[in-house]
Amino acid sequence: MSLSIYDVSIPVYLQLLRNLNHFLGKAETFAAEEGVTLASLTELNFGHGMANFTRQIQFASDAAKSGAARLAGVEPPSMPDTETTFPELRERIAKTIAFVESLKPEQLDGDDNREIVLKFPSGSMTFTAKSFLLTFSLPNFIFHVTTAYDLLRSAGVPLGKMDFLAGAGAPPTA
Repeated sequence: MSLSIYDVSIPVYLQLLRNLNHFLGKAETFAAEEGVTLASLTELNFGHGMANFTRQIQFASDAAKSGAARLAGVEPPSMPDTETTFPELRERIAKTIAFVESLKPEQLDGDDNREIVLKFPSGSMTFTAKSFLLTFSLPNFIFHVTTAYDLLRSAGVPLGKMDFLAGAGAPPTA
């Protein structure tokens, strides 16, 4: 049995988006228990020009919806980057999940070598569907999910490896 573009993309986007939502839940619990404001968590950043927590969520959402859309040959939904609160971030994640879930295998599968071109102000990058997924889209998405996770951990939110890997499906910690 071979893996398809759909098999390697959509389940990964969905699992990590759900896990990202789980991180927000753990952060909300932490904030309530420790007397930390959620607003302070949205502004977490590592400095050195890196985007804050809110932007990491927005970037992860953009990477999943745009990556999936490019692979399916459809337009991604527009989501202006206006979120400032945890409920708004959760809503954005939910909208991203709904879009990614709406894509069907036949939209992504069939020609792993079809061309995908990313245009930037300074030029463009050309990929096959397979190389776009494996060398750009998934690494970019995972980078932003990981950075959001690391920002929360650095603030003391009790997230562990299984939260990253399994989200709400992680076994409880003792």
